[in-house]
Amino acid sequence: MDKAGGYSPAFFINQYPNLFFMRPLLRKVSTCLLVLSVLTGLVSCEKSVTFKLNEAANQLVVEATIENGQPPVVTLSNSYSYFSTITRELLLNSFVHGAQIVVSDGTRAQTLKEYAYKVAGNDIYYYTIDSTQLSNTFVGELNKAYTLQIKSNGSTYQAATTIPPLSKKIDSLWWIKSVNNPDTNKVILMSKLTDPPGYGNYMRYYTKTNRGPYLPGLNSVYDDQVIDGTTYNVQVDKGVDRNQNIDFEDYGFFNIGDTVVVKLSNIDKTTYDFWRTMEYSYSSIGNPFSSPTKVLGNIQGGALGYFGGYASQFKSIILKR
Repeated sequence: MDKAGGYSPAFFINQYPNLFFMRPLLRKVSTCLLVLSVLTGLVSCEKSVTFKLNEAANQLVVEATIENGQPPVVTLSNSYSYFSTITRELLLNSFVHGAQIVVSDGTRAQTLKEYAYKVAGNDIYYYTIDSTQLSNTFVGELNKAYTLQIKSNGSTYQAATTIPPLSKKIDSLWWIKSVNNPDTNKVILMSKLTDPPGYGNYMRYYTKTNRGPYLPGLNSVYDDQVIDGTTYNVQVDKGVDRNQNIDFEDYGFFNIGDTVVVKLSNIDKTTYDFWRTMEYSYSSIGNPFSSPTKVLGNIQGGALGYFGGYASQFKSIILKR
C-alpha cells in the first residue's frame, strides 16, 4: 500500500502540466532564455514541506475461508502502522485471542474454537470447529451460502460468502521445454481448461511442489471476460511464497522430477475482488508512481480482510523426462 501524505512527480505533472511543459507566449523568445527562466522559477519556488501524519488506530484483520469438504478456518490479528518495523515479536503478538466466532449455513450454526500450532518453534493461532462439540459442526458444501459473525473486544463484525458450483475444471496437465533457458531441467507446466458458458466464473489457483505447501501464483485470480465458454490451454506458473524474495529469472518454472499438484478453486466475485486488489497492491509496493489501491474486503463493522468460499479441484502430475 502507498505511504499516505506524499506526492509523487506524477501528481505534480498531472496537476500542473504547464510547469513542466511550458509553452512560450512569444515565439521570438530564444530557447536558452526560456530554459533559464524556467530553472530560475523552479529554484525560487523551492520550499521544504513537512507532513504530519495522523496515527491510525489498529484494526481487526480477518482471514476466513470455507472450502468444499473442509471446515471453516479463521485467523484474527491486529493491524499496525504502515511505518512500523516488522519483527518476529510484532507478528507473534498480533494474533487476537478469545474471540467468539460463529459460522452458519442458514440451517446450522457452529461456534469455532481457538487452537495453536507450532511453526519453526513459534505458536500460530487460528479458529476452527470445536472437536469436543461435533453435533453442530459441518464442512463446506458446493453451491451453498455461509455467514460469519465475530465478536471481539466489544465489537461485532459480519460477512457472507458462497461456495460456488465446481463448474470450471482442469482437463489435463503436461509440460513443455523452456525455450532459451540454459538449464535443461527447467520446464513449463501447461494446462487445458474448459470455461462454462456465461460470464461470472472466477478462479484462484495454487501449486504444490513435492512435499511443500500449496502456494498461490504471483497473479493467482482470473475472470472469464475473454475466455467465456471456451476450452483453452494456459501456462501454470509455479506458486510463490510472498514472504521470500522472488527470483524473477527463475520465476514460474518447475524442475524435471518434480511432483506437482495444481489446486484450482472456483470463487465468487467478492473473493475474486479481494485477491485481485490485494495482489495489485502487493505488486505496487515500492513504486512511487503507482496509483493508490483500496483492497476490497467484505467484513462489515470496520475490520479489514475477507471471508471467502472455495470450490476446489486437485490435479497432479509427475514431471518425467
